[in-house]
Amino acid sequence: MRNKINLILILLTAVFFNNCTDVVDIPLNTDNPRLVIDASINWQKGTPGNNQVVKLTTTTDFYTNTIPVVSGATVFIKNSSNGIFNFIETPNTGVYLCGNFVPALNETYTLTVISKGQTYTATETLKSVAAIISVTQQIQTGLGTDFLQIKTFYNDPANAENYYLYKYKFTKNLKPEYSVDDDLFFQGNTFFSMVLEEHTKPGETVEITHYGISKSYYNYMTILLSVAGSSGGGPFQSPPATVKGNIKNQTNFDNYPLGYFRLSEADVTNYTIQ
Repeated sequence: MRNKINLILILLTAVFFNNCTDVVDIPLNTDNPRLVIDASINWQKGTPGNNQVVKLTTTTDFYTNTIPVVSGATVFIKNSSNGIFNFIETPNTGVYLCGNFVPALNETYTLTVISKGQTYTATETLKSVAAIISVTQQIQTGLGTDFLQIKTFYNDPANAENYYLYKYKFTKNLKPEYSVDDDLFFQGNTFFSMVLEEHTKPGETVEITHYGISKSYYNYMTILLSVAGSSGGGPFQSPPATVKGNIKNQTNFDNYPLGYFRLSEADVTNYTIQ
């Protein structure tokens, strides 16, 4: 008798879901918009590093497809010698550009953003990165699927704690894949970043970037990647929980922004799949 009742319930459930074709918008609670500061200063090896960008947006509700930009802000970065680098907005875009930034390894910089009567600041140090020396590939098979494994090698400096952000951008993918690492178990040795990718073809390319990062940013990205999930589109889409960065609101501490002020030396290579 019990089996018969269970069978009826299963059939009724199947009929119910097969007939649910309407799209339902679920009312969601929306917090007040928060300022989002994208302030990643990247100094690619072999370049002057003078052209830098800071982007300002705000959070919005779940169903909105357009990200609101923040215009009219004052944005500048100051180094330890009180040299000031101003970022000027491209009108009505929320994109603030600087053409005379002076990057220096192990230099300390302070970001200031003034917007709508609120002042936001953060201080960070520009970290170096080991040069990329080689890239290899091989095919791995798991669970009946072939994966392309790419390893990117570098020589980690000895006698120093180093932290790394890795980015792999395949031409066939809209978004890059990120991961972070520290040299606790390979300090002073040759090591590598690695990615596994499905459905690749010979001739396709992947842009590989290694960044030197601070320990605090490493901890931040470890949490962010865990919350957002790098396989779900990377860390730069809306996570299900708030992850606070290093930027503080000096006017109203409770009205904290989202984002992180990071300064990195970067090494980039473009690899063609064989």
